[in-house]
Amino acid sequence: MRMTEAASTSPIVTHAGEDEASSPLTASLDNRILPKVVTLVAVIVPMAATIFAVVELWERQVFPVDLALLGIFYLLTGLGITVGFHRYATHRSFKTNRAVEFVLLALGSMAVEGQVLQWVATHWKHHRLADKPGDPHSPLEGLLHAHVGWMFDGANVGVPEHDAKHLMGDPVARFVSRTWIVWVGVGFAIPFLVDGWRGLLWGGLVRVFLAHHVTWSVNSVCHQFGRRSFETPDQSRNQWVVGVLGLGEGWHNNHHAFPESALHGLRWYEIDVSGYAIRAMARVGLVGEVRRPSAARITRRRYRYALNALSEGTNRRKAAVTSASETAGAPPSTSPVGAGPS
Repeated sequence: MRMTEAASTSPIVTHAGEDEASSPLTASLDNRILPKVVTLVAVIVPMAATIFAVVELWERQVFPVDLALLGIFYLLTGLGITVGFHRYATHRSFKTNRAVEFVLLALGSMAVEGQVLQWVATHWKHHRLADKPGDPHSPLEGLLHAHVGWMFDGANVGVPEHDAKHLMGDPVARFVSRTWIVWVGVGFAIPFLVDGWRGLLWGGLVRVFLAHHVTWSVNSVCHQFGRRSFETPDQSRNQWVVGVLGLGEGWHNNHHAFPESALHGLRWYEIDVSGYAIRAMARVGLVGEVRRPSAARITRRRYRYALNALSEGTNRRKAAVTSASETAGAPPSTSPVGAGPS
């Protein structure tokens, strides 16, 4: 999940007598530096605006319309990311028509997390290489790297032509990707038209700041902290705070166990606002063929994980007993752990 990697579209101008061989080098430098500058601005400006907004809140210079714009646009653009970019465009967890697809992807673009083709490619690559070399945002390289640092590195981001092939023939996704900056502008313009500069602050910049850090927490926090319900070849975890704030995205171990599932909250108490939205859209006919693993499949995976965890725990206890016996100079006991004298 990363900001778009903007590239310079301005031609490199060479003057008479200048060594033209330097032009490719200059272009290469521009293409490496400019995306990092754009990303830095997209990270710093919402953060600075949020600090200012907190001061305003402390001084009681905030009105109900400001908070309403924050909540409404956080929810709408958040669902654009979670339902549109993630569960639909990346994993095809349900089917829908082009009008609904356009609305979802346009709302996701307003979240300022990049072009949908690039977003999907990077996320798909994360699933292929989760917590392994080549993972775009693995916390194995550090929590800060997984949260935000990877966007300034850019070495392992996905390539749409390779990692998002299923979208290359999708005219809606390609159009929204090409016009990404337009939807970003719309996402700021509407709050401004409703409430002027205060609307832009709360419904625009503060909303972007909060949405960014919740999204990035899925990459960082949900691969380091929380509980696991299923065995997966990575370190994904379920984290309830991110689950609530991230509209269901924090049930990350569930997602890595069943990436095709439109519902990430697999228990009644795992709050999944995005899943509720998909169910509601299905009831009124806006989406169909909603994918979800069967109850039997979920139970089998949970049972297998519980058995593996029990086995690993027993082995650790045996190893601890053996180590303690060797340290004391006594021969290791061959009795089962927990067995008393006969």
